[in-house]
Amino acid sequence: MNRYSVLATLAALLALGSLAARADEQYPNDFRLGVYYIYYDTSADDITGPFTPAGINLKVESLETLYAAYVHDFSEHIDIEIAFGYPPLTKTQGKGPATVGSVPYNGQVIATARWLAPSALLQYKFFNDSYALRPYVGLGLNYTRFYSRQSTAEGNALTGGPTSISLPVAVGPAGNVGVSYRITERFHVYASYSLAEVNTRLTADTAGLLRTTHIEFRPMALVISGGFAF
Repeated sequence: MNRYSVLATLAALLALGSLAARADEQYPNDFRLGVYYIYYDTSADDITGPFTPAGINLKVESLETLYAAYVHDFSEHIDIEIAFGYPPLTKTQGKGPATVGSVPYNGQVIATARWLAPSALLQYKFFNDSYALRPYVGLGLNYTRFYSRQSTAEGNALTGGPTSISLPVAVGPAGNVGVSYRITERFHVYASYSLAEVNTRLTADTAGLLRTTHIEFRPMALVISGGFAF
């Protein structure tokens, strides 16, 4: 069993074990809506492949997107959050020399992609229900599926022609810390900071010429949201 399976099993056992303690809670569910402010701490191996000079690397632009989540309370202190973001258009820039041959490279947007990245987080809430302000911490899993992967005109000029991009699904650990504030019995506001490990292998195919790199996105996100309990 790998580390992801261990985390998932632990989360399921804790959740099931505490289910009965919240059976009489009036509003055990919460729907949240807000904004993700995402910063990518990108790390990648230099791209390798035919006619690829040394020192060719990548970085990813930061962005904002819509945040939505469903949260269920299992007990006064334990809940589970299923979080989603509207799939953002993520832009990948060249990192390295100013030009490759005569083609501008460093800082140029060479590829774009969208990704669907739900996370499941088992969270522990400090204090008890009588407190309006409650900090919390969470641990869980992130699943990331990439789609609408496109090489830009600049990317095609760099690779020597139309290029298709492959990015396999990534599964990795995720965690967050945050604070909630109760405005009324059913309305709350939240602020949290989360991070996830997203590792994948990028493959660019230009008429059968394959260029590859291993890339770690490590998205870090500030979330500001409001919630309605029901």
